[in-house]
Amino acid sequence: MEWFNASGLAFIIAIMIPNIIYAIKCKDGFENKWKNKPVEMIEQVGRFGCFAFMIVNIPGTCFGWGSNIAFTVYLIINSLMVALYCVFWAVMWHKNSIFKALALSVIPATVFLFSGIMSRSILLILSALLFAPTHILISYKNATAPGG
Repeated sequence: MEWFNASGLAFIIAIMIPNIIYAIKCKDGFENKWKNKPVEMIEQVGRFGCFAFMIVNIPGTCFGWGSNIAFTVYLIINSLMVALYCVFWAVMWHKNSIFKALALSVIPATVFLFSGIMSRSILLILSALLFAPTHILISYKNATAPGG
């Protein structure tokens, strides 16, 4: 397996497009109503680890796709999940709901964990295991916070 994962980079870019649009349109940004510094720190470590290890394969920690079929499944499933993520972003742009919060946190968490499993990347799996529960928890807490 090569050190650079171009398809992983494409998935990261696709996931980031709605977030970049949101940042441009909403200059005030996202208000985190649930303040929990340890959870936020773990989420950020996991997030940046997921971004890095979706793109960069560290030798000895990433063992590649077991077959061409596994790689094809990786591409198809991730493409569908990323497309679903973008559709949810577009459809639910102005809505605030628990469903929106969970959908927009569970989908990328699943993309990262699925990618780590399919590419047999230990560091991506570990990063996803840090990111997924903390990101989902923060999203849920913000959605259920007063005024959320």
